[in-house]
Amino acid sequence: MTKLSVNVNKIATLRNARGGNIPDLVQFAIDCERFGADGITVHPRPDERHITREDTFKLSQAISTELNIEGYPDERFMSIVAECKPKQATLVPDPPGVLTSCAGWEIKENLILLKNVISELKSLNTRVALFIGTNLENIALASSLGIDRIELYTGPYAKEYKNDPSSAIKHYKVAAQYALSLGLEINAGHDLNLDNLGYFKLNIPELVEVSIGHALLSDALYMGIESTISEYKSCLKD
Repeated sequence: MTKLSVNVNKIATLRNARGGNIPDLVQFAIDCERFGADGITVHPRPDERHITREDTFKLSQAISTELNIEGYPDERFMSIVAECKPKQATLVPDPPGVLTSCAGWEIKENLILLKNVISELKSLNTRVALFIGTNLENIALASSLGIDRIELYTGPYAKEYKNDPSSAIKHYKVAAQYALSLGLEINAGHDLNLDNLGYFKLNIPELVEVSIGHALLSDALYMGIESTISEYKSCLKD
């Protein structure tokens, strides 16, 4: 069964809007695990508009499943990963100040940067995933860097799915099979929700993990977090 990692960024956003510790981010993450989440994802951005460095450290000490820290691999990010030693680090090409991840890596233009940081992350015994689109050349270059997984950027899939699911999934199926042939595992994330997640899993059954935050937490406003996690996990059954 594909694993579900719950991105808790928006819980921190809600807390930060008022100050204090309501909602309690760490307790929420622990409860997500209790309700069936297979991991917790955070993106400690430089401006700390949601997840802070301190949050990341506290979560690394508190949760019992996998912690996935995602972000742009600058000096600050690398020091956080070295301090927290997560099971997985997902590298995204977000520049400072961007609202949300909106593209995958262009590997050729960032080859030296990625080669250096991936080597450093591997020395920490951290699984490395690269946030990437469906371009096969990018996937081949990513594989040459010694990463463990790619995380397919599913924003375009989610957008096109509303109009033509079979067209939306086409390039992702090709990309996933090519990545698997290179020995890479497949994660996915961005704009996946209860409408489109099951179809994505059906067409890419080798999918190892999805990271979902905004849609899942929005659904939880109506359904409650326990029921919502159960619904998302139902979409991921083999």
